[in-house]
Amino acid sequence: MKTLEIWHELLRERDMARLDEVLAENCVFISPILHTPQEGRELTKMYLTGAGQVFNDSFTYVKEVVDGSHAVLEFTCDLDGIVVNGVDILTFDDDGLICEFKVMLRPLKAVHMMSERMMAMLEQMSATG
Repeated sequence: MKTLEIWHELLRERDMARLDEVLAENCVFISPILHTPQEGRELTKMYLTGAGQVFNDSFTYVKEVVDGSHAVLEFTCDLDGIVVNGVDILTFDDDGLICEFKVMLRPLKAVHMMSERMMAMLEQMSATG
């Protein structure tokens, strides 16, 4: 799937400016730290860009399952000695673009850590933005 190849490429290159190539205009982002889905490409880009800055070079996908219009990508990352484990669950529309991006994380300590770091990153992004 071309979109998935581009996704892996932009992550490897840490080039979040390419998100428009993979996200549908009506993409919905579902976060483990927000109570409501975030609707639209721009909000999804904001959260993915923030996460890209919070996660470090230890972020890596360890498993990938693709079935039709869905992909589940399991990842790990070390943040200050806490091993973060999670999955990105992607749904693709008829054009092959990501129309839903859902993130799930564990352990609970990692969820709290990511919440704090994402909020700080989003505040910083909006202040410079």
